[in-house]
Amino acid sequence: MILLEINNRIVEEALTLKIKNAKEGAKPDSIDITVADFDGVLFHISNQNGEKTKVMVSISLKFFKDLQEHGADELLKREYGSLLVPTEDGYNASVVVDLENIPSNWEETVKKIGLLKRNCFASVFEKYFEFQAKGEGGHKRAVIHYRDDETMYVDAQKDRVTVIFSTIFKDDDDIIIGKVFMQEFKEGRRKYQQAPQVLFSHKDPPQELQNTDARVGDNIGYITFVLFPRHTSAGARDNTINLIHTLRDYLHYHIKCSKAYIHSRMRAKTSDFLKVLNRARPEQKDKEKKTITGKTFRQT
Repeated sequence: MILLEINNRIVEEALTLKIKNAKEGAKPDSIDITVADFDGVLFHISNQNGEKTKVMVSISLKFFKDLQEHGADELLKREYGSLLVPTEDGYNASVVVDLENIPSNWEETVKKIGLLKRNCFASVFEKYFEFQAKGEGGHKRAVIHYRDDETMYVDAQKDRVTVIFSTIFKDDDDIIIGKVFMQEFKEGRRKYQQAPQVLFSHKDPPQELQNTDARVGDNIGYITFVLFPRHTSAGARDNTINLIHTLRDYLHYHIKCSKAYIHSRMRAKTSDFLKVLNRARPEQKDKEKKTITGKTFRQT
């Protein structure tokens, strides 16, 4: 199955082009690009204060306040340091690349800026991974409203971290295909014992969310990941965060791909059936025919 990129390629390509042109001595020009990402996230690439040599990238997340409660601001300062600038109006964080002072490791800088969304998400995971590593359970559960009607819950216990995604299935067949995908996760764990435990519940929230305001309904699904120390350790946590924060998008992307594939196969099979029916159509017996000499006759 295809894994979605955790970076924003458009942001990276735009910055790379600007930096390469500057290194080749080209005259800088203005830029104003707005890029939409998953979960309602927006990027804005522009010039800081109209200066063409200052390329600013800003990010807007509707759920940024939820992430701030779990150290998002501190993590961004740690990751971006001097690149951070006063935030652009209407956005949650901004970084600037100075084309007159390009660092020698600019490729790494561009890649890091392309991971802005991922690093915002990472703050809540790192916080609860640390709780688990220290054996601290009983902390208040993190609730991140990452979409208008969908929520992520993160909770730490002494021996595990539980991550629960609520998601909405717009069509009845999405639920069926989604269940098939969740079953594949379970089958994968039988082959790879190191994989995390994955649970799927439909209509009602899992036990961990009982007596909360978690939504219920025929089109509501809950996906639970149980992460053990081997997944949250210092050496493995970055990869875990990379994979798990795109889980909801990954699931719905593959549901849509599966439906498109099924529809294309159905259309192809229908076309084949029509060809068979056309070949099987009987000739009309009363049709007038001619002999080799030109005389006509009617078959009965």
